[in-house]
Amino acid sequence: MGTCQTATLKHAPRYPRLAALGHGLQRHRKAIQIIQWTVVGFYAVLLLVPAWLPLPGHQAHILSNLTVFAAFVFWGIWWPFVLVSMVLFGRLWCGVFCPEGSLSEAASRVGLGRPIPRWMRWKGWPFVAFLGTTLYGQMASVYQYPTGALVVLGGSTVAAVAVGLVYGKGKRVWCRHLCPVNGVFALLAKLAPLHYHTDKAAWEDFNRRARQGQAVRHAAPDCAPLIPLKQLDSTSDCHMCSRCSGYKDAIQLQARKPGSELITPSRDRPASAWEFALLIFGLLGIAIGAFHWTASPWFVQLKQLSAVWLVNHGWLWPLETTAPWWILTNYPAQNDVFNLLDGALLIGYIFATGLVMATLLSLSLALANRILGAWSWARLWHLSYALIPLGGLGVFLGLSTITVTLLRGDGLRMLWVNDARAALLIATSAWCLSLGWKILGQYATGLRRLLALGGVVLAIGVVLLAWWLMFWGW
Repeated sequence: MGTCQTATLKHAPRYPRLAALGHGLQRHRKAIQIIQWTVVGFYAVLLLVPAWLPLPGHQAHILSNLTVFAAFVFWGIWWPFVLVSMVLFGRLWCGVFCPEGSLSEAASRVGLGRPIPRWMRWKGWPFVAFLGTTLYGQMASVYQYPTGALVVLGGSTVAAVAVGLVYGKGKRVWCRHLCPVNGVFALLAKLAPLHYHTDKAAWEDFNRRARQGQAVRHAAPDCAPLIPLKQLDSTSDCHMCSRCSGYKDAIQLQARKPGSELITPSRDRPASAWEFALLIFGLLGIAIGAFHWTASPWFVQLKQLSAVWLVNHGWLWPLETTAPWWILTNYPAQNDVFNLLDGALLIGYIFATGLVMATLLSLSLALANRILGAWSWARLWHLSYALIPLGGLGVFLGLSTITVTLLRGDGLRMLWVNDARAALLIATSAWCLSLGWKILGQYATGLRRLLALGGVVLAIGVVLLAWWLMFWGW
């Protein structure tokens, strides 16, 4: 555990009350652990019990049926507002509440403690895991059926525990490298106005005083996500667990302008190609496709045309062949069964949406990049940061459709929902525009900066068009 010493006057924190809050959390680790295991228990009940109950009828309600209640909690409240928490508080969810993180760390404390292999450190895992989970979740109808949720969420939890039992010692290796939402959380946490920050001058001053016998050295804090504490600045990897608060009188919980890390990224956490891919092809492409297909008349038309073509050519097996429910949705009692054609078109539609969105967004940002001067890949990755708020809002809006559907099923009319969606899209687009302008200011001024902003405006317009089709155009 780290110390909770008060910083010397020379290196006093800019926001002493926030720093004191961080130190207080550090001192109350047992209370945090109680919270963590309470969440684990709640999560286990909502995940396991509904999977063994009969599927609810059409008259089931949120407060009268545990399965509907669990779906509402997981997809209507839990995950949408976990995303909101990333924007407001950084990865506090990960460090204080996440059941997978708690279980993986606990398993790691009694596990084999093997070193992390090189393959696990590959930077592309957040991208691959997000895409795989998103596609599989749609194939298994994760939002509609508790067995689908059990396979996706439960499978992820089992994998987290398994990784903990083998790798690291009391660490969150799964969370740092393989968690399917790690990359998304890392992007959204950059927007947060709170972060733990290491004052490097205070760090060196403490070391100097320790060498002179004027300060007492303590064991380094047990940083579960394996962050080099001397370079702690970015919120992307920090789980906000507060264990390091006060260490060497240098690490404090502090405030900053929302989104400031996007404008001037941490030197130790610069924008990268994998972040670009996750944001542009993942959050703003594949994720939109995953929400679109259920409401898209284009998907219905494509399915009808494909079925007619197959029948005309005597190829009936794609229409007659199904798969187990844990591969493709298969619930005959609910009249909800996917055949092979459904599965293929679903995956194809989502991938096509991802490719179209990624192409249009990449071209828009590439235009801005080229206007700024000679081509720079690093600058292109950085420019994409301006779209992170819309990426997060998109997943929130998509999940909120489940919230609205379940609440309407309970008799709430909610006529204000589309107005609220429009207001959120407008406000978030304005924020993206402001971030884009400030990011462009790192590379150009005057007319060139203004012209390059046109590329950012085009990218924002592409995202708004996608959501307009979903909520108003179809």
